[in-house]
Amino acid sequence: MLQRHIFKTLFQQFHFGNPGPAKGLLCGIPSALRDGHGSVWHRSKSSLPDARERTLVAVKPDGVQRRLVGQIIQRFEHRGFKLVGLKMLQVSEALLSQHYCQLRTKPFYPSLLHYMTSGPVVVMVWEGHNIVQVSRTMVGHTNPAEAQAGTIRGDFSFHVSRNVVHASDSPEGAQREIQLWFEGEDLLNWDCCDQSSTSEA
Repeated sequence: MLQRHIFKTLFQQFHFGNPGPAKGLLCGIPSALRDGHGSVWHRSKSSLPDARERTLVAVKPDGVQRRLVGQIIQRFEHRGFKLVGLKMLQVSEALLSQHYCQLRTKPFYPSLLHYMTSGPVVVMVWEGHNIVQVSRTMVGHTNPAEAQAGTIRGDFSFHVSRNVVHASDSPEGAQREIQLWFEGEDLLNWDCCDQSSTSEA
């Protein structure tokens, strides 16, 4: 009965131009739908967030030695991000010198080089909306003593010099690091089957 009453009231308003009580019935409907634009359901591509932002994530030698690579990948996949590049390598000091160029004058730099060349690393490029900021949150504080539980470092790391994983700290830094670690043909452009549901806001 209620549905019939609502339909009748709406029909009278739109068919006969009677403002009546139907105005109150429409107050909970988004204005875009009331005005007939339907933009809530049909978003233009320009309104979608940038789902193609990329960041570099590297599992450091201690993370590889402790067999944490799969769990780290799983966290990014569960978050809905897309893996577009992946490699395992023994890093050269020359590459690390470029990657850590801002740290070369620090007193701990020699020990950092020794640590990062002590075993293989697994380096990845992930893609998704706001991924640089989100991945930094997922990774957690550099010092595991200050990293929150639930973050990668909060769950797996036990010392600031063995903090399991690296993630780019800015979009500009991510672009520089990706170009440093990967050749263009190493990165794949592909569509996930769930891309529409993970990229729309």
